[in-house]
Formats: sequence, C-alpha cells, structure tokens
Amino acid sequence: MEITRIFDLLDWMVLNYPREDALAGKRNGVWEKYSTADYYKYAHLLAYGLYEMGVTKGDRILTVSNNRPEWNFLDMAIGMLGAVHVPVYPTLNTEGFQYIFEHCQAKFLFVGTSLLYRRVQPACQKMAVSPEIFSIDSINGVRNISEILDLGIATRTKNEPQVTALKKSIEPDDLFSIVYTSGTTGASKGVMLSHRNFIFNFVGHSKVQIIDEHCKMLSFLPLNHIFERSMVYEYQYLGASVYYAEGIGTIQSNLAEIHGDGFCSVPRVIETIYDKLFSAGKQLPWLSRVIYYGAIKHGYKYDWNTRNPLFHMSHWFYDGLVYRKWRARFGGHRLTIVSGGSAIQPRIIRLFSAAGLEIYEGYGMTETSPVIAVNNPHDGFVRIGTVGRKLEGTELSFSDEGEILTRGPHVMLGYYKDPEYTDQVIDAEGWLHTGDIGELVDGMYLKITDRKKEIFKLSAGKYVAPQLIENLIKGSSYIEQAMVIGENEKFASALIVPNFPQLREWADRNHVSYQDNSDLVHNQLVYVHFQKIIDEFNHQLAPHEQLKRFRLVPHDWTMQNGFLSPTLKLRRSVLAKEYKDVIDEIYLKSERPAGGGQVFRQDLSHISFDSLEKINRPRLVIPLDKAERQKNREMRRSRRAARRAERQVRRTERLTRKANRLEFRLQRRAARINRRMMRRIARRERRQLRRQLKQQGK
Repeated sequence: MEITRIFDLLDWMVLNYPREDALAGKRNGVWEKYSTADYYKYAHLLAYGLYEMGVTKGDRILTVSNNRPEWNFLDMAIGMLGAVHVPVYPTLNTEGFQYIFEHCQAKFLFVGTSLLYRRVQPACQKMAVSPEIFSIDSINGVRNISEILDLGIATRTKNEPQVTALKKSIEPDDLFSIVYTSGTTGASKGVMLSHRNFIFNFVGHSKVQIIDEHCKMLSFLPLNHIFERSMVYEYQYLGASVYYAEGIGTIQSNLAEIHGDGFCSVPRVIETIYDKLFSAGKQLPWLSRVIYYGAIKHGYKYDWNTRNPLFHMSHWFYDGLVYRKWRARFGGHRLTIVSGGSAIQPRIIRLFSAAGLEIYEGYGMTETSPVIAVNNPHDGFVRIGTVGRKLEGTELSFSDEGEILTRGPHVMLGYYKDPEYTDQVIDAEGWLHTGDIGELVDGMYLKITDRKKEIFKLSAGKYVAPQLIENLIKGSSYIEQAMVIGENEKFASALIVPNFPQLREWADRNHVSYQDNSDLVHNQLVYVHFQKIIDEFNHQLAPHEQLKRFRLVPHDWTMQNGFLSPTLKLRRSVLAKEYKDVIDEIYLKSERPAGGGQVFRQDLSHISFDSLEKINRPRLVIPLDKAERQKNREMRRSRRAARRAERQVRRTERLTRKANRLEFRLQRRAARINRRMMRRIARRERRQLRRQLKQQGK
C-alpha cells in the first residue's frame, strides 16, 4: 500500500509490522506497552468519539502534553476527521499559551497531567472564549479522555461509516497540523503543514537510516517539536518500537531498561551526556584514569574513513576497556543518534561515534517539515562537521549572500493567518528562504555557518558570524555556553558561562580560594586561565573575528530563566537586555562596573609588566593629591597581582607538561602490557591446539 495521509500509517503498521510494543510509556515505574492492534483500535475509537462530539473538518484541536502513547492516539484520531492538530510546547508561560490559544481558536484542549493543567488554566481564564479542556491523567473537576473513548465505543456502529467516508475525502495536500515555532526572535508563528509535507519528509529520511523493525527507539524531545514528531512517524514507518522516556533526566536509565537502539536529540542534551562521561573518569584510580582519558583523546581523532592500522589497534584496546562500558550504561547496543536543531561540536560526534554511540547530524526547520539534509549512514555518505546531503527530491540553492534556499514537497503551506510574512519567506518561484548561511563541501555535503539574522557588522564594516565562533570556543571543556556580541562596535567580544564543575576542580587544583560561582568569575587567576583558552581559539579566527574582550557570568542560561528557547537555542535579544550593563562596561559605555564578573582584555597575556612599569614610571616629580596617590597604589597592586597570576599560569603549564609526559609513558607501558598479554594468550592457545592434535592422533 502507499501512504498518502498520516493516518495511513496505522494500516501500514498492521499490514507490515504487527508487534506487541509498537508504543510504550512508563507509568508508576512500569512500562505500559501498546500493540499495533491497540494503537489502531484506540485511535479509531477516539475518532468516533470526537466525531460524535461535533468535531468536523478544519476544527483546531490543541494538545499540551508530555510524551506518551495517548498523544499518538489523539494525533491519528484528529487526522482521520480532517481536523487540525495544534501541539503546543508544555514549557510556555501564561502569555505564550494565551497567544497561541487565541490565535488558533481551538475547539478542544487536551492536557496531559495535573501540572500542565495548572499551567494552562490561567491562560484559559483570561480568554473571552476558551477551548473545552480534557485531561489524559485523572484530574478532579476536569473531563477526562476516557469519556471520549467510552463515547467512541458506544457510537462505533453508527459513526464508523461516516468516519470512513471522511478519511476517504481527505487529500494529501489538506492541512494536517499547525506547529508554532519556538519564537526566539519574537512572537511564535503558526506553521501550516499538510499530510504530504510530513510524509514526503519522513519517507525521505527513512531511506538513509540503518534502523529497522527489530529496533527499540527512545523518545524524549517534546512531540510538539517538529523534529521529534517526524522521527516518531519514521520509526512507525520502519516498524520500530517507540518507548517514551520519563524525562530528559532518565535517558540513560530508560535506554538501559529497554536495551534501546537509539534516539534523536538536540546538541544541548548530548553535551550534557558528554560532560557526565568526561567527569566520570575523575574518580578512577590513576592508571584507570589515564586509560579513560586516553580513550577520550583517541575518540577525538575518530573518523568514519580512517584506515590507519595503528589507530584501529588502539581503538580495539580502548573499546575493550572503556567504550564497551559506556555502551553498557546505555543498554549495551550500538546506538543511532540523530542530532538536529543547532550545531554540535565535531569532537563530540567523533568521540561518541568511536564509542559506538553513533551521531549523525542533520539540518532543517519547522517550515520544511523539517529535514532538508542529513548524513546518510545507510549508503555511507557521512561527513563529520557537515549536516550531510540533501534529501532525495529536495531542491537546494544559495542566494548571492550565501543564504540557503530550498524548494519541494517538504515546504510548508504557509503561516497561519499571516499571508504577508509567508510571501516574505517563500518567493514567487517557490523557494523558501531559510535565513541560514551555508556552503557545500565537496559539492555535496551541506555545512551551516550561521544564521543570516544573527550575523552582525562591526563599525569597521566587517561581518562577524557569532554561531561559528560560539561553537568553536565551546570546544573547550571549561566553556559551557557563550554569546558573541559586538554589533556596530569596534571589535567582537563574548559573554561566557563557564563549565563550573570543571572550573571548580581547576580552582581546587591550583589553590584558588572561592565560596561560590560569583567569586570564581571575579578571580584574577580564573581570568588569566580563560584568556589562555581564548587566545588559542583566536589563532584560528580572522583578525576581525577575534574576541578582544570577554566577560564571565555566574549563572547558567536555561529554558526556565527564559534565556533559552524551548528548542534550547539562545534568545539573544533577551540576553542582550539582561546583560546590558555588562555589555556597556565591555565597550566602556558605563562608568560604573556592573556585578557578575569583570572585563578582561585580550592583550593582558602578552603584556610585559616590567616594561609597562618602566613606561608608566614618571620622569618628573610632580606633587600628587591623595586621590592620585591612592590610584597609583591601586595600579601597583594590580601589576603585582598580574605578575603573580603570570607566575601561577607558568607553574600550571609546567605541571601540565609533566602530567602529559607521565600520561604518554603510562600509555606506552599499557600498550606493552597489552602486547605481552596477547602473546601469552596466543602461546596458550597454540599449546592447547597441539594437545588437542596429539589426543586426536592417539
């Protein structure tokens, strides 16, 4: 059969991939599994019940829910009636909920839990006409989804012919869902997507996957996220099981419980997993610690096309001692991880892939349903540092400014109630302007360099792509988050959130006293340490891109405090407003220093303080007032502190070199021990073989 509408997946699964765990969710510590037959049955019963309640073609129905099988039942039921599914991020604030609820004018609203009900209730109370609310979990005083199921059972005989007729009347190009964007640059836009948009896309990226009907895939990104939703359709199309994680904090344990085969993710989640794996080695005994971090350094050099026999020998060694244990923590299988949403550091891709937690990066947007390009493990077209090749049937082009343009069946119908903005994004020839800047590597692999709207111009007329620099400096284990600034200024600078666990360990090792994160970001030694890190990265940048100043801030940027969008991207305008005083101080627009850190200038590590003292030494004896004498004393104290900081840095570098030499000797010793053990095993096997041959001869 051919799939032309999303709900055709139900018949496809029943016909081709019947299984007992098509969908699964964890409730009260126990996995509740739904078979393919259950999925088909509950989706149709909900459709009959909704039809009886008056849902007709074109009605909008909202869902605000955590990931769970009931979400899929509703998704299919709504589609069968020709209604429009409007899934909403469960993390929005009251104003965000109210805007979307009023904008789409929905008939019904389904909420997953009592917590989500309490979140949406204030928004509904502010509306003149609010949607009727149903809950999935039992909530006192709120109508439950079970009422609709019971109604569907009672009216099945009566409504089945009408629902069947409705299904036949639905065309591939009919509106299926409105997906509201995360709103990093303003109010959310309602992206209208058809059945054809979704189907063309998930069928296209299923052809490059290496998963099949034997796989169990974990889902934890919100299902209203277009990336996760499309991947779940793909899993169902390929016959794989979908297990919904309890939350982002339980990814590892849930994968281990189900012995999963992969998941899709955004870089922020993968970076968190990387940080935990990196920190795990610090508690090991010294020899195990050396081997552990040797495996991490080895993984940074991994590439799919490596043919060096010495590298493969080392890989076999580290896989047996380290990587296999990592896989065991995630269920024991080799994982297929598809990453999208923003750029991920290439070294993390290399390390995870070396360990059998294979990451394949892709690219897309809500307006393209969503995938435009993705790395292709099925056919071996994988290039680390790129987002892969464009999907089959997808057209790709570039504007004169380097902006990525795309055209094809994956492009949205338009923005809901906003034809003017639709015309701005999709030109007369049907090309969608993505707003991203990119290029082709080797004529086939797409590489994203930055967002067109985020690129800014310095006062000298030079353009700076902030994402490129941010992703580069986040390659340091000491930098957790960064935002590059400098629009219309003389030079580029950065706001940096340190990786505080790593920084605290460094501070303890170097006898730096502190009480909290604020103390750390004010410490002169910490700034000297970060200056060394920034200097290393500046060598890889063009002169106008180099960070001349930076500022450490003591607070993480999260979705909860409003600095990250629901898709975990930086809200640059919000950050710029929050740190306005800090930015003004960086560019000397503020006389009073603001709290939260201090400006550090790039030139400090290159200054010879002895020569500076000679330059500043006055040649004439001039009477000074009390304020000037105090100022001079403070300058001398600052110079002495800087000299002490330089000495401390040199001492740290000497210790680091000694540690590296020791690590090299230990690695060489471990390799010798390994070779010796292999020879012993080989001799033992030869002796056993000779004994067996003698016994057979007798």
